[in-house]
This record gives sequence, C-alpha cells and structure tokens, in this order.
Amino acid sequence: MSPPRASLARRLLAPERLLQWLLVFVPVAVIAHLLHWSGPAVFACAAVAIVPLAGLMGEATEDIAGRFGAGVGGLLNATFGNAAEFIIAIVALQRGMHDVVKASLTGSIIGNALLVLGLALLGGGLRRERQRFDRTAAATGATLLALAAIGLVVPALFNVVASGAVARSALTAAQEAALEMDLSLEIAVVLFGAYLLSLIFSLGTHRHLYGGGAPAHGGSGTRAPAWRPALVLLVATALVAWMSELLVGAVDEASRALGLTPVFVGVIVVATVGNAAEHSTAVLMALRDRMDLALNIAIGSSTQVALFVAPMLVFLSRLLPGGPMDLHFTPFEVVSVAIAVASVSLVALDGESNWLEGALLVAVYLILGLAFYFLP
Repeated sequence: MSPPRASLARRLLAPERLLQWLLVFVPVAVIAHLLHWSGPAVFACAAVAIVPLAGLMGEATEDIAGRFGAGVGGLLNATFGNAAEFIIAIVALQRGMHDVVKASLTGSIIGNALLVLGLALLGGGLRRERQRFDRTAAATGATLLALAAIGLVVPALFNVVASGAVARSALTAAQEAALEMDLSLEIAVVLFGAYLLSLIFSLGTHRHLYGGGAPAHGGSGTRAPAWRPALVLLVATALVAWMSELLVGAVDEASRALGLTPVFVGVIVVATVGNAAEHSTAVLMALRDRMDLALNIAIGSSTQVALFVAPMLVFLSRLLPGGPMDLHFTPFEVVSVAIAVASVSLVALDGESNWLEGALLVAVYLILGLAFYFLP
C-alpha cells in the first residue's frame, strides 16, 4: 500500500471516524421502525444511533466549554451529556414506564461514577505513574453524591416502615402510596435546592477550585464560530429525542425476546447508551492529563443525575399522562448507588490516581452489572 493510501486508511479507521460511521444507524433505525422490524432490531438500531449522536453532543459542548475553563466546561459537558438520558426518561415517563426510568437513573449514577470514571483513570494512567487533581473539588463531588444516596435511601426506608403500618392496619395501601408520593416530591425539592447550591459553590464562591487545566481547544489555531457547535448540539439533541422514542417503544418487546429484565435493560443498557457522551469526553480529557475536567465530567454527571435529573423527572411526571413518579428505588438499586459513592470517595481522598484504581472501579461496575443481570 502506498503511503498516501495508508494515511487515508488510518484517517478513515481513526476512533473518532469510526464513531461517525455509526451515524448510518440513524436512518436505519427509522427504516426499521417504519417497516415494523422486530423489537430487538429496532431497539438495537436506535441504541447504536444514540451513541454517535451523544458523541457529537459531547464534542460540541467540549468546543463551547473550551472557551470558559474546567468549571463551566465540566458543567456543560455533564448537562448536555445527560441530555440523552433525560430525553429517554421523559419518553418512558409518558408511557408510564416508571420502573425503567428509575432503573436508568440508577444505572446513570453508577455508570458515570464507576464505569466512566474508571475508564478515564485507566486510560489516563496507562502512560503515567500517577495523575493529580484538586482533592477539595473531588471531595465536594463525592459529598454531593453521598447526599444523593441519602435521598434514595430515605424513601426506601420509609416504604419499609409504612408497609409495616399497613400490615398493622394503621394505614391503607392508598394512604401509604399517597404519603410516598408526597415524601418523594418534598425530597426532590431538597435535592434540587442542593443542586442549585452546588452551582453557586462551583461557579461562584469556590470557582478557583474548578479552573484548572488548559482550554479543551487551546492553541493559536483558528477556532470555529460559536454558532457552529451550537447548531450541532441542537440538531443532535433533536435526533436523540427521535431515537429515544424508538428505543423506549421497543424496550418491552426487546426485553422479552432477549430474556432480560426491564431493570437490567434500564440500569445497564439504556444507561450505557445515554452515557456515551460522558464516556468519550471524560476519557479524552484523562488521556490529555486534564484530570480536573475528567473528574468534573464523570462525578458531576452522576451528581447531576441524582440532584437535577431525578427531581426534574419527579416534577414533570405530575404533568405527564403516565402519572406521578416517586423516588422509591429497590433495595438493590439503593445499595448499588451506595457502593458507587463509597468507591468514588476512596478515589478522591488523596488527590491523585493511577491506572489500577481505574481498573478496580470498572471491576466494581462489572460485578454490579452481573448482579443486575441475574436479579430475578
């Protein structure tokens, strides 16, 4: 092969190019839906189509974030990186699929905290003995995650106590359900308030803790006008919404055909698809040794799911035809989030990381994934 052809082949087979090739699944998913292909086929095509779209959203937000620094950059990447998950959840809520929505929230939290962060630490640490990051900022993120875990534990504990009251005939089942809905709404308000306070902390009073690292697109080269990544972001978000509609519509049939439980599909499959943007961007930042931004994206995404996405879904569910959603997660989901929080806290303690810590976080995620697979 001649050198020019070899160079062309390398460009075509570059990882970012391979991700772009997956965009062909956007029209394929539409065709699969229109021609009434099987549920697993529509689900798979829509899921694969969301991955490159989420990647485009990540690139666009990275371009915009590069103009502001690590704090705002991490917030933007986390926000629009979670847009795919948020859209998928809203579509599922409209169909009354509350268990799938709550499972996807659990999967997003543990996926970002364990898989995304683990892959970032693993990839960034392979070429370096250690990587350093701001310990205070990382510890703050871990603390916010701990608050989120408390917000999930309390409704589960309340359900146990209230169920005992129903058994003693002190409450009716309808009264218990009403109390759980009211409690979930009020906890959602508290979690959302905590999220707003975290924004004041990271973008205001302690902004200096999140300003580390060079801009994502630094250098003296010419930068594309701001409207271009904004347009990409808008179009990609619209396409993700469309693919999400197809994905959620095929979840039940695909689950039955593949012998998977809706909880596993929500926790692992749907959450992994929605996390595609965080995967690519956080790992890329870690490879560039920009660990503050990598941690802001990974931990910030988990925090945002728990403190912003979950409360917003509780609020919106009261306006959607699927009915109100509570924050009563299953005991195993609560324990999984607690394990993820503890793992992140251990990594954030010393302000530095290595590839082994990343590998161990991924191992914890795989263990939880196997448990969700075998969970009846």
